[in-house]
Amino acid sequence: MSVASTTVSARRLSLAERLRGGAGSVWFPYLLVLPLALILWGYVVQPMLATFVESVSEDGTVNYAQFLSSSGVARTSLITSLGISLASVLLCGVVGVAMAFLLKRFSFRGRGLIEAFILVPAALPPLIGAISFQLLYSEIGILPRWLQQVFGAEKPVLAFDDIAGVLVVHTFTMYPFFYLATSAALAGMDPSIEEAAYNLGAGRIRVWRTVLLPMLTPALVSASLLVFMTSLASYTAPLLFGVDQTMTMQIYINRTNGDLPMASTYASVLGLVSILFLLLMRWYEGRRSYMSQSKGISTQRREISNPIGRVLAPIASVLASVVLLAPVATIALVAFSADGSWTTEVIPSKYTVENFETIFSEPKAFEPILNSLKMSLLATAGCVVVGVLIAYAVRRLKFVGRGLLDVAVMIAWALPGTVVAINLISAFSTGTAFSFGQALIGTFWILPLAYFVRFLPLVFRASSASLALVDPSLEEAARNLGASWGRAFVTITVRLMLPGVIVGALLAFVHGVGEFVASVLIYTSSTVPISVAINNRMYSFEIGTAAAYGMLQVVLIFVVMWFSGRLERGGRRAEQWTN
Repeated sequence: MSVASTTVSARRLSLAERLRGGAGSVWFPYLLVLPLALILWGYVVQPMLATFVESVSEDGTVNYAQFLSSSGVARTSLITSLGISLASVLLCGVVGVAMAFLLKRFSFRGRGLIEAFILVPAALPPLIGAISFQLLYSEIGILPRWLQQVFGAEKPVLAFDDIAGVLVVHTFTMYPFFYLATSAALAGMDPSIEEAAYNLGAGRIRVWRTVLLPMLTPALVSASLLVFMTSLASYTAPLLFGVDQTMTMQIYINRTNGDLPMASTYASVLGLVSILFLLLMRWYEGRRSYMSQSKGISTQRREISNPIGRVLAPIASVLASVVLLAPVATIALVAFSADGSWTTEVIPSKYTVENFETIFSEPKAFEPILNSLKMSLLATAGCVVVGVLIAYAVRRLKFVGRGLLDVAVMIAWALPGTVVAINLISAFSTGTAFSFGQALIGTFWILPLAYFVRFLPLVFRASSASLALVDPSLEEAARNLGASWGRAFVTITVRLMLPGVIVGALLAFVHGVGEFVASVLIYTSSTVPISVAINNRMYSFEIGTAAAYGMLQVVLIFVVMWFSGRLERGGRRAEQWTN
């Protein structure tokens, strides 16, 4: 054999060894990350830039100047959106923190009843949640009409409309952010620190100010920013309660009026504010450590010693449970009401099952359900493939730009649905390399793409959290035994992180089925999703049929939440067993 052939064989052997080494090779991270970075660039970052270009396409200085002028709809909308978001943070903080302390620090009759239903409002799709609160608390709502009859008033009593109605919806659907964050912080807090402060003579107010609040600061800041961003992105509540001068409503109004440059200007400003808050959250979380020297002892719940409190606690528990279940009960009640039968009565006077029969028997009525299922499944499949690979790259690989990849995938979570829709409209109104030369606007594919962009962070975060619990040495051992990287990744890593991946996929699927904010801007007559069908039925005064659609959504979400909970508990049991 010649020296040249020997050299070629050695090179081939070296290449084969490098292929078996996979993730251990210097070039491998970039080979894996390059297509992922292109996907994020083509469908997240580049559409954002296209929206900005569209906003300045005619005379961008005039559009942006409206946000700085002393008057005008643009400036008023920005101030209104910011004001609603700040008020939502305050109200959700009061409710969520109070409920967390009540349920985690005290033991009383009826506590388990509240804990069983505490997260029910968060499970409602945004549109259904807003509709249920409108049917409950607005001027046409059940409660104000019932109070009007009780007190013999001329108008509905305690009716919430306009900004007050928006704040009611936000408070009841977003307080779980504060409740969950505060509950987790309280569970990890060492009770000896608080007890030591009391033993040194500190009063309750001082302990709150010097001990509890500093320890809860990371949880409170994180929840505040999540509520703020979610409120800033809110569209359904302002739509149903008639608050037109908000950023999201103005995006929709300008888009439907054909003024895409102005809609793009609103979207750019709103997207910039949202991204700034996302970066602020990331900066603050890494700014300092609030970790205590905990001994791993959990706080014991205290019995309520006040006699009056013992009597009022079970009564308050029942009332709180009623309030928490009222939105779902309202949707269920109206779903069985006959269309057009509910006018001035407190509750519907005529009931039927025809609404559900219509949905399942008429092809045109059942089509929105099929559309939502197909589009959500396609988007979820894309989220799983891309989200798992990005999670692996960020968690396990070392390469230049890893932090940028992490930020890029989370940008979509900070962007409101209206902004995502405008971005896609600006980017794919004509054919591009990322749409294979085809204009996607007006086609079936634009909606799955919007869902993919919006809910990719859900799969990414769930997969990343699950991957953090998997020992890297297991995959390394498989590769050392001769397995290729692909085989070790699929049979070892993915298999062990599968519960987290499935949970993230289920969350993305559920959010896709209930998505409305982006859908309402880019759907067509042949791609109507279930959320848009609900909205159209409401405006056609077919409230019963709209509620029937909504009830199907709620049932689907509760089934998925139950299944996700079982998977998470199974994953924790498996982790305890392996440890």
